[in-house]
Amino acid sequence: MCRALVDGADLASFAGGPFDIRAVVASIRPGTCDGALLDGLPWGNFPHGEKAREAVHLLRTGDEPARDSVGVLIGMCADDSRAAAALAVPFLIPIATDPHHRHRADVLRGLAAPARARYFGVASRDEFLLHRSNPQHDDYDDYGVEVTGYPAGWSVAAARAAITTGAPVLLPLLDGSDPAMRIDASYALATAADPGHTVRSAFATRFAKEQDPMARAALVLAIAETTRADPHQPATARIRELWQDRAQAPEVRLAAAIGWLCLTDELAPDALHTSVEALATEERARAMDALPWMAAAGRGEPGLLDCVRRMLHPEEPEPSDDPWA
Repeated sequence: MCRALVDGADLASFAGGPFDIRAVVASIRPGTCDGALLDGLPWGNFPHGEKAREAVHLLRTGDEPARDSVGVLIGMCADDSRAAAALAVPFLIPIATDPHHRHRADVLRGLAAPARARYFGVASRDEFLLHRSNPQHDDYDDYGVEVTGYPAGWSVAAARAAITTGAPVLLPLLDGSDPAMRIDASYALATAADPGHTVRSAFATRFAKEQDPMARAALVLAIAETTRADPHQPATARIRELWQDRAQAPEVRLAAAIGWLCLTDELAPDALHTSVEALATEERARAMDALPWMAAAGRGEPGLLDCVRRMLHPEEPEPSDDPWA
């Protein structure tokens, strides 16, 4: 397909067929992700498909070498080749939700990688937490193409659809005992479509009882991301209240300030500037890189500081990552 597109083929001619990762992922019914299905899917139709299939196979066995397989799938996404990784998502969800699987935490941490594109180094008010337009059947969307020539929007849409389908079994992870897993579950679920506001309501319910400051901050960012995809004024108003609330942990107030800036076109008030400048120390910013949103945003500096600079001080020059500068 990628070669045909380079030669001038019409992308729409592949929509819904065996080379459309969205259609292939949609054909996988929940609860059917066994070995026979794994081997029966057309992995070879997608760039690096056999490598992704082998990674999933190793993960399903649970042996120690399987841990490296998560890195293989994340690496494919980092290299801007997500289609086969998106096909892996329906098989990763049962692993991430299996309390007895030795690699469940690693799998959950990487689950959302194919569901996000153009997120690394993105920290501007216009683009942070933004789910871009849905793929079109007759043209490329604003995700463009992957390095292989495959339409990136198709890969992202397929991965998000798989996470949406898996949301009922992923949502209980928000109440898990490990704060790091609750953070990763929030990050994955923030990519799910949420027309009934089930996911956003689950985030709010968990926030009301969450005690860990970093996990609370993750829930704020997850609510903001979901709300940016599906605007909801009460959620936006609640996030504004949080950055103003001195009783909240600094991590929560900072996450709320960033989230609110992404949900409104209003000028940042002086009170927000004052709060952020007081709270966003470099030490706290480095600690907040434990949040995957922030870890992805930073370019030569902690993600929080990059967000603050680009959202509140866009006139400042970009930091240099040249060690000889």
